[in-house]
Amino acid sequence: MSDDINRQIFKEEAYDLLGELESALLELEEAPDDMDVVNQIFRALHTIKGSGAMFGFDDIAEFTHEVENVFDMVRNGDLGVSQPLCNLALKSRDYIKLMLDNSDEGEIVDPSTMAEILNGLKVLVSGEDEVGEAEDDQPTDSGLEIIDEASAPEEAGEAHNYQIILTAKDGAEVDEPMLESLFDELVKLGEFKVVTRPGDIPGSEGAARWELSLVTDIVKDNVADVFFFVDADLTVEIEDTAIPSDTVPEEPIVEDVPVLVDEKSEPEVEEPVVEKSEELVLDFAEDEGSVEGGPAIEDAEEKKPAAKAELSASAGLEDVPAPRIGEMLVESGEVSEKDIQEALRKQKPIGQILAEEGKIAPDKLEKVVKKQSEVKEKEASKKRQEAMSSIRVAADKLDFLVDLVGELVIVQAQITQVVSERNDPQMTALAEELERLSDELRDSTLGIRMLPIGTSFSKFKRLIRDLSSELGKEIGLSTSGEDTELDKTVIERLGDPLVHLLRNSLDHGIESPEERKAVGKPPQGMILLAAEHSGGEVLIRITDDGRGMSTEAIREKAIERGLITKDTELTEKELLKLIFEPGFSTAKEVTNVSGRGVGMDVVKRAIDSLRGTIDIDSIPGKGTTITIRLPLTLAIIDGLQVRVEDEYYVIPLSLVEECVELSRAEVEDNETGQRILHLRGEIVPYIHIRDWFGIEGDNPPIEQIVITGVEGSRVGIVVDTVIGEHQTVIKSLSRVYKDVEGISGATIKGDGSIALILDVPSLVRRVVAESK
Repeated sequence: MSDDINRQIFKEEAYDLLGELESALLELEEAPDDMDVVNQIFRALHTIKGSGAMFGFDDIAEFTHEVENVFDMVRNGDLGVSQPLCNLALKSRDYIKLMLDNSDEGEIVDPSTMAEILNGLKVLVSGEDEVGEAEDDQPTDSGLEIIDEASAPEEAGEAHNYQIILTAKDGAEVDEPMLESLFDELVKLGEFKVVTRPGDIPGSEGAARWELSLVTDIVKDNVADVFFFVDADLTVEIEDTAIPSDTVPEEPIVEDVPVLVDEKSEPEVEEPVVEKSEELVLDFAEDEGSVEGGPAIEDAEEKKPAAKAELSASAGLEDVPAPRIGEMLVESGEVSEKDIQEALRKQKPIGQILAEEGKIAPDKLEKVVKKQSEVKEKEASKKRQEAMSSIRVAADKLDFLVDLVGELVIVQAQITQVVSERNDPQMTALAEELERLSDELRDSTLGIRMLPIGTSFSKFKRLIRDLSSELGKEIGLSTSGEDTELDKTVIERLGDPLVHLLRNSLDHGIESPEERKAVGKPPQGMILLAAEHSGGEVLIRITDDGRGMSTEAIREKAIERGLITKDTELTEKELLKLIFEPGFSTAKEVTNVSGRGVGMDVVKRAIDSLRGTIDIDSIPGKGTTITIRLPLTLAIIDGLQVRVEDEYYVIPLSLVEECVELSRAEVEDNETGQRILHLRGEIVPYIHIRDWFGIEGDNPPIEQIVITGVEGSRVGIVVDTVIGEHQTVIKSLSRVYKDVEGISGATIKGDGSIALILDVPSLVRRVVAESK
């Protein structure tokens, strides 16, 4: 593998690690005592440093090493977590990303920023209020010697003898320079030697296998980090044989027993004999303590796990759980299963019992329960992360695969069309099997492009944090539905619109702490970012508990800009939609965050380009909710195929609510002359596709109306015939047709003819505007 490819792989992985690092740092701000998060931060920094040095990113490795040293001190308890540390760590993360972005230029990026960060870290470690000017003059030369000195361990830890086996897959070519880089890194960790190389062992000539030995006090995880970026064709096995620094006493005293028992690994089983014996031992200890006056009870409690282990071993008991009392009573016929279930329903959680007895305040109990839920969710998230295994594939390869599957779906539809014209049961069965397999292949291929939207949500926590500080507001971000999956392209193109919306919520939606207190709200405002599946769509909601939108202010601004007149009657929903007009803003002053009259129209255009819709609901004084509806994928959709004369069209099925018939008599009897339909007491405007696209021919006596729903508006689309559902592979239009209103793409039918995909949102907006 070439150096350029190795460097590119490192950059891609480093960007992922920086994303994890940012999330962990934000989590550390909220839970400064969480050592799991500290270890996660240290591990990310250590990996970036080690791999950066291996692939020639020396400036990144050196800078990251200094930050890593600081968090090593935090791990060892030599330095506490503080807000200044979190601020500097986030700046360090941003600076590492900046160096990555500019790594191809080969120059140190913005040395003043590096000096500022290193100087700040030195101040934190030394405990001084400021660092002298002499030290500021050469921050990058001197580095952070004080950090290295402070974080240096006083004594060597437990020594390890690592036996490392590298094995190449059959036929795989091993990058020798990469191997030498690995060996150079291992030399830095301790006593390293290559025991055997390929061909060293007689009879194994040509076998691609290396046996390595490393004696060091570095933990196994950090040794494994050296191999983080090795080729997929090279497997790594690391066996750890610890070298104890002390010998085990020949006759261990009683106090040594607890050390020999792993209390955490003790199975939670019922052992009546052991438990009873244990109680007798402890009772005896308690009696002895009462006579002697010594701390026998405390000592007995401390030795309880060890005593239990010894009793189990001496009794020769196996870890077999005893039968449950309820099961035994049911088997003996004393009670029924219904009796047991009723008894179980009467059981109360221990927290509820303590609260009822006045042992704990309800509000404190609620906090503990909330903390318990957070811990459970955190553990579940860790398990999901550990269970996930992935392989990095270039996006263009995935796009090519999706295109091929799309072509396969088209060919399969053509085969089905041909087979349907023949009376051949065997061919029909084969065509049906081909259709089933192509459907599975399509779903699996599209699933490869699907990513959890949480990868995008996590980036906004930093945005909320920084802008809250800039605006002097207290704002929290809550997220839900992070596991909701969406097409990779949609997620990437959704980032900027969501940033616009969050900025508006921060700047205009959430009030200042003083204003919130004055109206009886908590000083901290909240923004909820949620995602969920709804049919064939994904719904994304941004909800804030701020001041809401004033429809009167929107009306006045719209009149001022000439968008409406004073006599124009609009519903609240229609007034709220005016904020999507180009340049529309009700902000009284321009800030660095928003208020320049750009953004919301840009957001709408971006959502439209994703074939999505956006809707607003707002209650003055309560807050605002913005709902975005998006298709799961931009490649293949479920559509409703319709026909007008000899022309075929596809309407996205996710926008279809129902289909009804419209007779010529109903149109002629319409008293107002407007194109409206009375549907179960509701007035629904509609549009004729025949008239819209200028298709010649007479309207049939009975037409079909497809009722669609977009952004809260219902509009009918009149066609000659509704054919049925159609698996639609979307093909983009050429430049000649891109600006044709009402068309968003095209697809190829089974017979090889073309069907146009209707741009329903643009048609609905046009009809609603004309009906006013």
